[in-house]
Amino acid sequence: MEIIETPLPGVLRLKPRVFGDARGFFTESWNARTMRDAGLDIAFVQDNHSRSARGVLRGLHFQLANPQGKLIRVGRGAVYDVAVDLRRSSSHFGQWFGLELSDENHEMLWIPPGFGHGFLTLSDVADFHYKVTTHYDAASDRSLAWNDPEIGIAWPDTGAAPQLSAKDIAAPTLAHAEVFA
Repeated sequence: MEIIETPLPGVLRLKPRVFGDARGFFTESWNARTMRDAGLDIAFVQDNHSRSARGVLRGLHFQLANPQGKLIRVGRGAVYDVAVDLRRSSSHFGQWFGLELSDENHEMLWIPPGFGHGFLTLSDVADFHYKVTTHYDAASDRSLAWNDPEIGIAWPDTGAAPQLSAKDIAAPTLAHAEVFA
């Protein structure tokens, strides 16, 4: 697996080896030994799968009291995936990194605790898979405005306004959000 640093320290782009032929392909989406050897000794507690239609934007989400690390990949379709540094003590506070994850490029993104996360579905349908380091905690669940001009995420144009949940429509901007110390 090739592990590539991003402009946000701790957020990593992972490119697994893909073995393919006329029958299809095989790839390891997670191998604890390989990751540990690369310096990522991560214990996951939950595996999640969501499906979204084109133009659905989920996020920016994070858990304040019980922050989650997330290993993200797309099993079908394509999304534009984004991480935002929400640690006030970080010199990268409020900065973002995004990339396309798809069933064609097989890339993954590791987002450590302390970051907000969101994605926009680019294909007709996307199956989004992610492992997390802590369980979901509704009391700790927070959102940040996906279109906050202070952050300035350059979301791809899907030809229509994004489809948002009520929670994401009501999310505060960075200036008014609870974030990490």
